[in-house]
Amino acid sequence: MKIAFQMDPIQSVNINGDSSFRLAEEAQARGHELFFYSPDKLAYDEGRILATGQWFTVQRVQGDHAQLGPVEQIDLADVDVVWLRQDPPFDMHYITSTHLLDRLKGKTLVVNDPFWVRNYPEKLLVLDFPDLTPPTMIARDLASIKAFKARHGDVILKPLYGNGGAGVFRLDANDRNLTSLHELFTGFSREPLIVQKFLPDVSAGDKRVILVDGEAVGAINRVPAEGETRSNMHVGGRPEKIGLTERDLEICARIGPLLKEKGQVFVGIDVIGTYLTEINVTSPTGIQELERFDGINVAEKIWQAIEAKL
Repeated sequence: MKIAFQMDPIQSVNINGDSSFRLAEEAQARGHELFFYSPDKLAYDEGRILATGQWFTVQRVQGDHAQLGPVEQIDLADVDVVWLRQDPPFDMHYITSTHLLDRLKGKTLVVNDPFWVRNYPEKLLVLDFPDLTPPTMIARDLASIKAFKARHGDVILKPLYGNGGAGVFRLDANDRNLTSLHELFTGFSREPLIVQKFLPDVSAGDKRVILVDGEAVGAINRVPAEGETRSNMHVGGRPEKIGLTERDLEICARIGPLLKEKGQVFVGIDVIGTYLTEINVTSPTGIQELERFDGINVAEKIWQAIEAKL
């Protein structure tokens, strides 16, 4: 098959941690041809969805992991699969790309399905499962956020469409920074904020559970660095081997059928203690860590699911 990756520059990825690189590596091993383009090179032109990029091959050699061919423009209706894999921010640029990729429906399989990626961003899909999540508020109004904090005392405040742990703050009962942080966030963005009750269990780790076509395949634990609330690996969180609990499986059984129905083939959910906190569909990570810890070829499972759809 011909596979196109819409992603951030493949030349600069970490080959030992990047999930897109691992997906490309497995696709190549299965005999598929690979094409790379960045989101800004996607275009609608008189009914066609075009991408300007390069055919490429990969190898697990640090510093020489991607060999790129000449720059050319292709019609994405002529490839079999497009991977929507650029990192957030989930801004209007990102959203517009999902609208353009939507127009390939019936011609090319786009994973994850861009319509539902657009309508199910990480911190909003969890709202469909309030009994699985910690107390949560989405608001821009400072008075509402203050009232939520007064009810719960110790909270996490973060941008609604952020990623990688950026802009995540813990505000405990003695904190005096909520108004200043609200001024900071609302000064550069019109987006609401998300506030959740702080979960002390995060000190033991924030579990990333990987689902493939709605089925849980395994998990890794991400442990915060000393003195840090955030467990994201982008900000120093340490990945550790961990198994799936009965509660993890219960959560996956609840959300899995919806993810499968909506074409979300590769999903990473975040679980702290017994609570679901995020359902990551835009550009989830964790494949390589899980493969190293558990010996599971997650990339193979993902490609088997995709090939079955074709």
